[in-house]
Amino acid sequence: MKTDLGDLNAFVAVARAKGFRDAARLSGGSASGLSEAVRRLETQLGVRLLNRTTRSVVPTEAGEGLLARLSPALAEMEAALDVVNSFRDNPAGSLRLNVPVSAARLVLPDVVPAFLAAYPDIVLEVITEESFVDVIAAGCDAGIRYDERLEQDMIAVPIGPRFQRFATAASPAYLDRHGRPEHPRDLLGHSCLRGRFSSGAMPPWEFERDGEVVRVDPTGPLIVRLGGSTDLAVDAAIAGTGIVSLFEDWLRPYFDSGVLEPVLEPWWQRFSGPFLYYPGRRLVPAPLRAFIDFIKAAANQP
Repeated sequence: MKTDLGDLNAFVAVARAKGFRDAARLSGGSASGLSEAVRRLETQLGVRLLNRTTRSVVPTEAGEGLLARLSPALAEMEAALDVVNSFRDNPAGSLRLNVPVSAARLVLPDVVPAFLAAYPDIVLEVITEESFVDVIAAGCDAGIRYDERLEQDMIAVPIGPRFQRFATAASPAYLDRHGRPEHPRDLLGHSCLRGRFSSGAMPPWEFERDGEVVRVDPTGPLIVRLGGSTDLAVDAAIAGTGIVSLFEDWLRPYFDSGVLEPVLEPWWQRFSGPFLYYPGRRLVPAPLRAFIDFIKAAANQP
């Protein structure tokens, strides 16, 4: 059975985008053209690949199976063709990164403008997502995560600060009313603003001092989805609603302006910084290779 590669690419684009219009926008094609390609592929295979409604497009069980097998294969094919790109004076093409919101906010602003200025023929697309994903299945070239969430078969390259800290903070008015905690367990008597991952997990707050590690699971009036809603917790803390726990670098501007006050600073836990990671079993596309070389060079600068 000879299947048109363009039809396969159309199916993958629609399945990933979960819609014909979004897939057309991302791929530069037309929704009607993609629809016809998917319909042609379904007719040839004799099985429905996508369930279509007026609001969404979702792969069927057969579609999910095909997508899982096609994504790595198409990525390898694109990478193989991209070898030619390495012979250009200036690498060109697209680079898709899957990163948590914290990296988009705290790491990439120091990297992206200079990188794009150095490589004007590269188009960078950044997808923010808090959960760990298979970057190839998600249609991305690489991701940024912390070392405890990296898979063994990934190549990891340090990016951004090599050490960070989690900080706790509240408004001076809140602390004047409710008192200033002296030990992490004191937080159990305070209103704390919590965060929950998309998986449903709500991580405890962890502190460390002189080798002693303390984990607490405080309660409070607000729970936000980690990532996109994190700033709401910060705004609530500034308004005096309670105590927030977040990256120190995220909260630093609010400390500097005085609208938030550090809480339990001697207990703030230090942890290693993020990594750019990508699969080690495939050819590295030229745009990704350029990005890797760029961040390595930046790390070696004083």
